[in-house]
Amino acid sequence: MEKKKNVAVVCGGDSSEHDVSLRSAQGIESFLDKEKFEVFIVEINGLTWEAHLPAGKKVPVSREDFSFKVGRRKVRPDFAYITIHGTPGENGILQGYFDLIHMPYSTSGVLVEALTFNKFTLNQYLKGFGVNVSESLVVRKGNEDLVTDNEIIEHIGLPCFVKPNAGGSSFGVSKVKTLDQLRPAIKLAMKESDEVMVEAFIPGTELTCGCYKVAGKEVVFPVTEVVTHNEFFDYDAKYNGEVDEITPARIPNDLRDRVQALTSAIYDILGCSGIIRVDYIVTTQTDDEGKAHVRINMLEINTTPGMTTTSFIPQQVRAAKLDIKDVLSDIIEDKL
Repeated sequence: MEKKKNVAVVCGGDSSEHDVSLRSAQGIESFLDKEKFEVFIVEINGLTWEAHLPAGKKVPVSREDFSFKVGRRKVRPDFAYITIHGTPGENGILQGYFDLIHMPYSTSGVLVEALTFNKFTLNQYLKGFGVNVSESLVVRKGNEDLVTDNEIIEHIGLPCFVKPNAGGSSFGVSKVKTLDQLRPAIKLAMKESDEVMVEAFIPGTELTCGCYKVAGKEVVFPVTEVVTHNEFFDYDAKYNGEVDEITPARIPNDLRDRVQALTSAIYDILGCSGIIRVDYIVTTQTDDEGKAHVRINMLEINTTPGMTTTSFIPQQVRAAKLDIKDVLSDIIEDKL
């Protein structure tokens, strides 16, 4: 019988979504095929790297080769499944480390991770390929006074979103409706990131679609419709159930096909690896002749999407009548 491969599910990280990442790790650990893989959860918190062992025991992980001791046995994982939401697992830092020690991992490489983590830069890059994005600008810490509140609103309009430009998508995000709300919202977002993006509000239907590609196989998942009970898809909507997530989305087939095709194209444009999820807002505009045009606007790309049983990707896998165990095996075995 072939020896099981050791898989480290790497979670935690240094952002406000540390605990959310732990929940994703528990989801992935439960999904993985235990007949193929011996699975260990490895939690990163600053310079404290620990492997979780049975009975609540934790042992230190060597940063020299990512190994740890299980009793007298030294375990050096064969593969790292990264499920950190935020730094250092979603911005290329951890990917660079794994490249240096020659350990395969589940996500895209350093450049793609850094690019997709920086929302403003990603938008400008994809705009060059004809992808629709909302109007936006960046305010940087230390240079907040280079642009006045009035100049920001004149360029972006109201209402608008203020969000950390490089950070998890749930914390520090505000919907700004009046001029006097702008500066407090920027200060809030600055707690999460040294760069803040101010982005035009686009009313419409929110959709999200996952995708992964491995040798000889391309899978684009069913589209999910996101109907939040809050002002927008914030932390409570995302993690405390204050939202309706409808998979497959209640949209016409031609729109579904367009969203799936765009998701696949973005995956290829960026040269992604592993599972990604792309979030969209769909708007309908009427031209001068009264003809309606449906526009798909990209909001952001998640390269380490949530992986609890109720997260979008597991929902979409179930709707596609696929087994999440097989999907994760595809991701791992493609790199081994």
